[in-house]
Order: sequence, then C-alpha cells, then structure tokens
Amino acid sequence: SVAKMFEEIKTKWGKLDILVNNAGVVQFAAFEDLTEEQWDTILDTNLKGQFLCSQQAVKLMGKGSRIINIASIASGGVGVGFSHIAHYTASKGGVVALTENMALDLAPKGINVNAIGPGVIETDMTKGMLQDEKSKVGLMTRIPKGRVGKPEDIGAAVAFLASDEADYITGTVIYVDGGWLAA
Repeated sequence: SVAKMFEEIKTKWGKLDILVNNAGVVQFAAFEDLTEEQWDTILDTNLKGQFLCSQQAVKLMGKGSRIINIASIASGGVGVGFSHIAHYTASKGGVVALTENMALDLAPKGINVNAIGPGVIETDMTKGMLQDEKSKVGLMTRIPKGRVGKPEDIGAAVAFLASDEADYITGTVIYVDGGWLAA
C-alpha cells in the first residue's frame, strides 16, 4: 500500500517536497503481559511505517525537500519514563534514531530530516487519559505551561521545519511539550 500511494503521488505531481510521518498508535500493557502481536502492531505502525514511507518519498525528493517524523517525549533518552507502554516508547525511540541516521544519509542530497517530540496533545489517542479526571490532574502537574497541547501546536512546529527558515536544521528533535522535559 505504501508503494501504491507513492506511485499515485508520482503520477499526479511528479515529485514530493515534504513528507510528515504522523501515523501513530498506542496500547497500554504491563511489560510482562505485553504480547508479541501488540509489540509488532505498535512497531509496524510507529516505526516501520515511517521507514517505508520515507524510503519511498526520497525517490521523489530533491534538494530542499523535508522529512518530518513524529516522535514523542516518550522516545527515551530524555529522562522521561512511562509505564505500560514499553512497545510505544521503543517505537518512538527508534523514530529518533531513524531520524538522526536518515539526516546523515540524506544531507548530501539536500534533504533535511527532523523529528517533533510531542508532549500530551489533545487527540483521539489521548482522549481516554484526558477524560479521566485523576489522569488529567496527574498529567497537568507535569506541564509547566498549565495546559495540554493542541494539534495546532504540533502543526506550527511542522510548518517551521518545512520552511526555508529551517534550512540549516537537520537530524534533530524539537520537543513541543509545554515545558514537560524542562520540569
């Protein structure tokens, strides 16, 4: 399906300037109860999907193109741990590593590759946590800005990384988290 999608892009537009790898899912399971099927579902969607889409996109990209991957504050290495989502954090940590390596490989072609690490954002994926008052209060105590992020907050970071103003930025993660990582 990925190859078909990019063939349609090639047929319709002939090239691709910007790819935002935004597909992501999460399931909660204690580590010892995590099944291989759950592991594969999360890794296939969150990491393998970004790899496959990026690999196809590069064939249609040229100098000045951008790939923007969506990681997470739960991507590891930033001092934030979360329980019951080992497979999710592994996938998002992989996104960060993939972003860095793609940036090195694609910089000579003039393609910038970066990631955005969202904090808690109001989406369908976080709806359950945010509707549970105890969870929401717990989350809010971690966010210095005093609010949950909106999709527009992520959109603004994507727009920046896609712009000419971000021409010298590649191989990095911009965390959009309301100050969570600074706290």
